[in-house]
Amino acid sequence: MTTPLELTLSLLFAAVVGVVLFRSLNLPPMLGYLTVGILVGPHAFGLARDSARVEYLAEFGVVFLMFSIGLEFSLSRLRAMRRIVFGLGVAQVLGTISVAMLASIAIRSFAPLSWQAAFALGAALAMSSTAIVSKMLAERLELESEHGRNIIGVLLFQDLAVVPLLIIIAALDKDPKDLAMALGLAAVKITVALALLLWLGQRLMRGWLNIVARRRSQELFMLNLLLITLGSAFVTDSLGLSMALGAFIAGMLIAETPYRHQVEEDIKPFRDVLLGLFFITTGMLLDPMVVWHHPVAVLILFLVPVTLKLVLITGLSRLFGASPGVAMRTGLGLAQAGEFGFVLMNLITEKQLLEPEMRDMILAAMLLSMLAAPFLIQNADRIVMRLSASEWLMQSLQMTRIATQSIKTSGHVIICGYGRSGQNLARMLEQEGISYVALDLDPDRVRAAASAGESVVFGDAARRESLVAAGIQRAATVAITYANTPSALKVLGHVQELNGALPVIVRTVDDAALDVLIAAGATEVIPEIVEGSLMLASHTLVVMGVPMRRVIRRVEQMRDERYSLLRGYFRGADDTEDENEREQVRLQSVKMDSRADAVGRTLGELGLRQLGVEVTAIRRRGIRGGEPDAAARIMMNDILVLRGAPPALAEAEERLLREHPGG
Repeated sequence: MTTPLELTLSLLFAAVVGVVLFRSLNLPPMLGYLTVGILVGPHAFGLARDSARVEYLAEFGVVFLMFSIGLEFSLSRLRAMRRIVFGLGVAQVLGTISVAMLASIAIRSFAPLSWQAAFALGAALAMSSTAIVSKMLAERLELESEHGRNIIGVLLFQDLAVVPLLIIIAALDKDPKDLAMALGLAAVKITVALALLLWLGQRLMRGWLNIVARRRSQELFMLNLLLITLGSAFVTDSLGLSMALGAFIAGMLIAETPYRHQVEEDIKPFRDVLLGLFFITTGMLLDPMVVWHHPVAVLILFLVPVTLKLVLITGLSRLFGASPGVAMRTGLGLAQAGEFGFVLMNLITEKQLLEPEMRDMILAAMLLSMLAAPFLIQNADRIVMRLSASEWLMQSLQMTRIATQSIKTSGHVIICGYGRSGQNLARMLEQEGISYVALDLDPDRVRAAASAGESVVFGDAARRESLVAAGIQRAATVAITYANTPSALKVLGHVQELNGALPVIVRTVDDAALDVLIAAGATEVIPEIVEGSLMLASHTLVVMGVPMRRVIRRVEQMRDERYSLLRGYFRGADDTEDENEREQVRLQSVKMDSRADAVGRTLGELGLRQLGVEVTAIRRRGIRGGEPDAAARIMMNDILVLRGAPPALAEAEERLLREHPGG
């Protein structure tokens, strides 16, 4: 038997390798966790033979996930999406459960299922993966699209439905005479909990958090946050309800306070790590031998629920007014199983509502559907175009609307994205009498702006057809106003193909992708953080008495040199890093050792520029000299300030500090 330390190290190592691999393939980390669970579980390589040791800890991942969902839940958001959430969402969950119960009747002759088992199984299959789908929609810039809003609305109701479904399934093993009483008691408990939330809890929570925040201790704030989350889970668990319900209520309580965003950031590491453990333990449930011994049954259990769910959600979306293409994309986004489905499956297992062999085959099929989800979403456009005869017409009508808006204009600006930056640009263009056509994917924003007479139409600027319809051959400039590098690169690629001489202005958050965007054809790249620091510096210089003309000249010099003097910075412990920042230009100081071979040689002889590294300054005997030329000679104890990408900086430092062959 493995020790707790060995088990922990095995899971950590496998999780790190799995997540790195799946991130490298641009797939959600959750799929990596599930795969790791399958491989290290007792049914595969057996690195974690006793999964029960981590299952209890992993349950807290679901607790923190429900807490996070509670943080995002607000009455105002619910009111805005009520038709989708309580219309399409309710219809989807109840429809899936109804289909499952009807199917159990149809297959009763060769696969008998009780109505309790059919109900519980339908509830589990009704869930979709919030983690996978929301991430995929965000990466594809589809959160604000029509099908994106439908998907998020249904996911929100599914998340809310988990709590009552857990209560109902937990009561299914009771005597039929006692079932109504058990459900009524559960309803009373939920009503009391919600009453405490809306009336008493909100007032107490706001006051208590104010007291804790005034202590100005991050450690105390975090301890208090854990106490509230786990304490609420304990209270509801003691009342016979789920821990998830208590965490959800705690999240809703904090969501109504000014500390919501701070809490959301503080709780995220606990949620992600523990939820990762939950997915690993879920993956451990899959026995690959089940797939090996029953491939046909697993394939059927994979294809039939996904297909039925796709057809059901597509049909319901059409009933709620969606176009065929939008309805089908909604169905493709929600056809897979979800993380809360495994929570319900665990309860089904505990209540012994299914035979172990059937449960294992269903779990295998659910996992396969989640593994297939990213590929379904990525290829949704191709699938819809192939299956929906009217989608071509809808796309043509959309292009016609864009073309109608731009057909009478020439020498105009195509504004990609009509958020705050795009609208500010449009107003300044109007003041100068310059025409524009704006493309945006938020239907509400487009509807409101168009009704006000602004030249904005619904369209995806990253699509070649949208740019053609917007009159790219007649345009004078393209402005990409949203800060999304992958989408901006798509737009730049289309512009280079359609009208390579057209100037393109691109907005970014920082200078991490500046060189990449310029290489792709951007005429100017405006990094917000760098521009903000430039404005801060210029205002400071003016306040300090530097003549305005000199300040303007310095600012223009910085811009003309593409922010070269501002690019790169010294990193600190509080600077976060993600994959997009690993190649970002940085500054690094290197002190020359007396034994270094570089001492006595010139910068030109060392060839640092060939590595992509620039020496911005040399500090000698406390005096800093900026912008040294190639003839500058390095002396012992010099401190060189280098600027470049991390790999190039590492190679340059190694070259500088390499010892003289003679010692």
